[in-house]
Amino acid sequence: MSTTTAPPGAGTTWKPTDAWLLGIVLAVINFWLFAQTLLNIIPGIQDELGIELTLANLAVSLTSLFSGIFIVVAGGLADRIGRVKILLAGVLLSIVGSLLIALTPEDAGGLTAAMLLGGRIVQGLSAACIMPSSMALIKTYYDGKDRQRALSYWSIGSWGGSGFCALFGGLMAASPLGWRSIFWISIVLSVVALALLRGTPESKAQRDPAAGRGFDWWGLVTFIVALVAINVYISQGPTIGWLSPAGLGLVATAVVFGLAFLQIETRAASAFLDLKLFRNGTFTGATLSNFLLNGAAGTLIVSLGLVQVAAGMSSLQSGMLTIGYLVAILATIRVGEKLLQRFGPRRPMLWGSMITGVGVLLCSMTFLHIGEYIVLSVIGFTLFGIGLGFYATPSTDAALSNVPDAQVGAAGGIYKMASSLGNAIGVAISAALYVAGQAVDPSIIESWGLFLGRQDNLALRFGGAIGLLFNVLMVAIAIASIILTVPRDKEAPAERKDVPPAPIGN
Repeated sequence: MSTTTAPPGAGTTWKPTDAWLLGIVLAVINFWLFAQTLLNIIPGIQDELGIELTLANLAVSLTSLFSGIFIVVAGGLADRIGRVKILLAGVLLSIVGSLLIALTPEDAGGLTAAMLLGGRIVQGLSAACIMPSSMALIKTYYDGKDRQRALSYWSIGSWGGSGFCALFGGLMAASPLGWRSIFWISIVLSVVALALLRGTPESKAQRDPAAGRGFDWWGLVTFIVALVAINVYISQGPTIGWLSPAGLGLVATAVVFGLAFLQIETRAASAFLDLKLFRNGTFTGATLSNFLLNGAAGTLIVSLGLVQVAAGMSSLQSGMLTIGYLVAILATIRVGEKLLQRFGPRRPMLWGSMITGVGVLLCSMTFLHIGEYIVLSVIGFTLFGIGLGFYATPSTDAALSNVPDAQVGAAGGIYKMASSLGNAIGVAISAALYVAGQAVDPSIIESWGLFLGRQDNLALRFGGAIGLLFNVLMVAIAIASIILTVPRDKEAPAERKDVPPAPIGN
């Protein structure tokens, strides 16, 4: 087990500057802004590149899936070999991944598929490196309110980037520069990030000589197989059949390998996923609710896809519906920081989740006339952004401030694994329910008398409602998890006056 953190920048007087923090933010938005734009522009990419719909959908979820699978491994490596090394490696991988996508040829068959999917995989590996290492460096080099401020800006890069991605993707796809410019801009900003981060002193955890040194390969393999099996089942269920032999085989594979993973991790001397971190209730509540609220990202793919089909909107026009989301999340992230300082993490996490739930519920009202629905969706996305702004910094601080410094890279990896896997699984389930709901007989839906206006698209609107209401359920479970796990105390346990805070190492 890790014990203490090596003093960062020992023998130096180095301190992080605002320019350094900007470099961190630019590194973080490589995934949440640029890689996530594919969510809204995939129809245009599919047509231009000449790829099948199944391949296009795979390209959407692949980055989040690979990020979620390897983010804990990268967090553990950051603790062991150096957080700065892993962070810079992640930025370089982002450049490579963006370059592969930007240069993907049109109608080249296997080459087109290989470069697009390869670029998306590399982007996922990049995110896996950047997120835990950047969080660990913020905890290492900042303390108290300075850390909370830095985490607010980190959250602007992640939550703010995710809020801007749909609009940004639509704008660039509709501009003379085209969708490929998204990834060229990503490369330029990655180079700027490398320049701003240059000279950062290395930080890593000291290892207990008695701890196991071998890598937990069996744990990683069982983890990958279980996650890939369940992701394929969710995304392909409407096509292969939920109860078909192939579908049930995927479920059985996920269960068997999932149980094997738990068995291995509870016994391994050097488990790559330290399950003992979940003994801390605050960390558990922050991580679980983070997974569920990121799962609510399925709201975007269903709601924006619905208005594109039902109202004939373009990707740019549908992206405009999320302007309120972007403005709200950027305006309230620092508010969440202030609420954390005044009330501790529990209350702003609850308030944020509740406001998010109301926003998603408004986006679920597909039974209304399309004009009314568009108005409610604008309001709903704005509330979604306000809620996430309240939630982001308190949740991140709660997760990081309650673990030993020597495990902060692994803990940060688990926390952001929850973000990526929540996003990947939430989007997959929402999209699958959206498709499955459209198979219901429209005459049955019409007999309910719930859907106003046009009656020729009832199945489409019903599928949208089912996919969106699933996200309301995700938020409700997130609220319950916070109530059950995060303490009522104004201050997080590691910040209480009667308990010494964990050493920062500077």
